[in-house]
Amino acid sequence: MADQYAQTGEDKRPTDIPALRWEEPPEGPVLVLLDQTRLPAEEVELVCTDAPALVEAIRSLAVRGAPLLGIAGAYGVALAAVRGYDVDDAANALAGARPTAVNLAVGVRRAHAAYRAALADGGGAPRAAEAALAAARALHREDAEASARMAAHGLALLDELLPGGGHRVLTHCNTGSLVSGGEGTAFAVALAAHRAGRLRRLWVDETRPLLQGARLTAYEAARNGMAYTLLADNAAGSLFAAGEVDAVLIGADRIAADGSVANKVGSYPLAVLARYHHVPFIVVAPVTTLDPDTPDGAAIEVEQRPGYEVTEISVPQVPVTGAGGGVPIAPLGTQAYNPAFDVTPPELVTAIVTEEGVVSPVTAQALAGLGAGAPRRGAAG
Repeated sequence: MADQYAQTGEDKRPTDIPALRWEEPPEGPVLVLLDQTRLPAEEVELVCTDAPALVEAIRSLAVRGAPLLGIAGAYGVALAAVRGYDVDDAANALAGARPTAVNLAVGVRRAHAAYRAALADGGGAPRAAEAALAAARALHREDAEASARMAAHGLALLDELLPGGGHRVLTHCNTGSLVSGGEGTAFAVALAAHRAGRLRRLWVDETRPLLQGARLTAYEAARNGMAYTLLADNAAGSLFAAGEVDAVLIGADRIAADGSVANKVGSYPLAVLARYHHVPFIVVAPVTTLDPDTPDGAAIEVEQRPGYEVTEISVPQVPVTGAGGGVPIAPLGTQAYNPAFDVTPPELVTAIVTEEGVVSPVTAQALAGLGAGAPRRGAAG
C-alpha cells in the first residue's frame, strides 16, 4: 500500500529530498520515494508499505532510472521480508516490473539471495529479513560510491577528448541524483565539469513523451546552479549542425555483452548525429548495467509503454480529460508507437564510463574484462 504526503522544499537542492529512503516509523518499516511524476511542480513523497505498491510506483515511473531501480528492488525484497509477506512472490513481481532495466533484477536478486542464504543457515525469518535489508543498504552505499568514481573518470575523459575546457555537453533523459544513490551517472559527469569550472553549457533534451529532461534534468541543473538550455528533441540536429555540441553524455538501462546500449528512446538518433558530426558519444553507467547474458542489441527486450503517453500530455495542476489522465493532443482513437528505449550499436559509442574505468573502443572483449582488476583507458586512479 502506498500513501503520499507533500514536501515544500522551495530552497532545497535535489539531494536534500532523497529519491529513495528506508524509514522505520512505529507502525512498521516503509520505503519512501520522491514521486518523480509530480516534479518539478511539486515535491511529493510516496510511502510504500508492501511490494505491490512499489511495483506500481516503478511502472508509473514515480521511481525510475537504472541504478535507483536496482536499489528500490533490493529494498522491496527487504520490505516484504521485514513485514512478513511472501518474499519469493515479491521478488518475482519486482524483477519483472520493467523488463529493459537490468539493474532492477540485479538488485532484487542480490537481496533475495541474501534472504535465502540466511534462511538456509537456520537463522529464521527475522534474521533473513535483516540480511535482505543489509544487502539493500550495501547496494545503496555502493551505488553512491560508484557515482563519484564515474564522475571522476568521465571528467578525465572529457578533458582528454576536449582539451581546454569550456565543454558544451548534450544530454538526454535524466541521469542525476534522481536515478542514483549518489549524484547520478551522465549528469554526475556534467556536474563534476561544472564544479571544476569546465562546463560552458549543458544542453538538455526535453525527452518526449514523458519529458524527463524538461521536468527532471532541468530541475536538477537549476538546483545546482549549472548553465543549461532546454531544447526540443527534434532541435538536436540543428544544434549539431551549428557546431554547438562538444560531446553527448547519456546513461544506460542495459548494456549487452557486445556493447550495444539500451537507453531512453531518442538516444540512438543522437548517436547517429554525433557520428556524422564527429562528436564523442559517451555512455556513463555502473557495471551492474552490463548484462553478459544478453549477447547483443537484438536480444534486448525493449519495453513498450501505453499509447496515451504519446497521445496525451500530463501537465501538473491542469484539469485532465484523457483516458490516461492527461490532456489529449491527438484525435480520439489515434494509435501510437511508444517504445520506452532504443538500442545504440557499439560502433557508434565512443566510450563507456563505469566506476571501474573507461572502455574505448567499445568491444565485447573489453567489457568482459570489467571488474577483473585490469586497468582501462582513461581510468582516473
